[in-house]
Amino acid sequence: MIRFENVTKHYRGTSRPALHEVDFEVLRGEFVFLVGASGSGKSSCLRLILREDVPSEGRVVVLGRDVRTLSNRKVPYFRRHIGAVFQDFRLLPSKTVFQNVAFTLQVIGSSRAFIQQAVPEVLALVGLAGKEKRFPHELSGGEQQRVAIARALANRPQVLLADEPTGNLDPATSVDIMQLLARINANGTTVVMATHEAGFVDQMKRRVIELKNGEMVRDERHGGYGDTSAIPSLAPEPERGAAAVAALTAVLELQREAAAMAGTSLPTESEAPPWAGEIRETAPEPQTVRVGAPAEDDGRAEVAGPRGLTRPPTQPVPVQDIPDVEVAELGVADRLGLGGRDRDDEVGPTS
Repeated sequence: MIRFENVTKHYRGTSRPALHEVDFEVLRGEFVFLVGASGSGKSSCLRLILREDVPSEGRVVVLGRDVRTLSNRKVPYFRRHIGAVFQDFRLLPSKTVFQNVAFTLQVIGSSRAFIQQAVPEVLALVGLAGKEKRFPHELSGGEQQRVAIARALANRPQVLLADEPTGNLDPATSVDIMQLLARINANGTTVVMATHEAGFVDQMKRRVIELKNGEMVRDERHGGYGDTSAIPSLAPEPERGAAAVAALTAVLELQREAAAMAGTSLPTESEAPPWAGEIRETAPEPQTVRVGAPAEDDGRAEVAGPRGLTRPPTQPVPVQDIPDVEVAELGVADRLGLGGRDRDDEVGPTS
């Protein structure tokens, strides 16, 4: 049915081949999983089977035909025997469910009578009976994928290729699609599916061909997905979790200290953080501040300002009116580079 004979595939602009001496055979009626990490060569295998590409070396024989010897004129006739399902559905948004499925048959020149008979049958097979007149945007993701599968099966192909058909679906819908593909295979259609869904592969126990860096590393009948260590885990790393907790604890501690400093008294030695002593040492002694008047002034004289303007003198501010917290905060501001202004920072008189 499908045979790869020491197939190597090079793509222009890449140093490493996408496939290197891949050799396997798929028999009629088999269900085969192609597994492996992204870039391992799964999609390249499907493109060669569908004759979207030709091998650089070796032979790919599908349905008894060497795909390299097929002329471009004969490729559409060759593809009538192969159905393809993709991750992104590829439906025509302006056509109904019936029209999307019928479109494939119209392209290959099927009669109107055959279309009227075949489309309802295949829609019933995929569980979409009664939804012929709906448009793609009126369907769920699972229903859209069923339309894509119905379209691939409309011409009753011998081979069905599926490239990550459950990649855009939720888990429950993915199970339905896999059950549908199993029923299609039970009816005699050969299914070759590329997937990352390790759970489905492990449960179904079908034939598994594993690729790694373009090379086939395993061909196992009734096998499982295999090594899943390359699949990222969603569990948080313990080290990062500990770091996050430590950072949150530090923030909460800083908030507690700020709240304590905003009170009427500073924290005690046992409660204060290690740098509290440094703040006390750098804080200036409380003193009376008189702004805008000389030291010998009694507070009643006017002080000349810019351009001869005068302003009333500022009265002395008693020391007892300045809370202790301002003194402490002054030390913190100085440590952060926020305290005091240089003469250059002041805004002078306007013109």
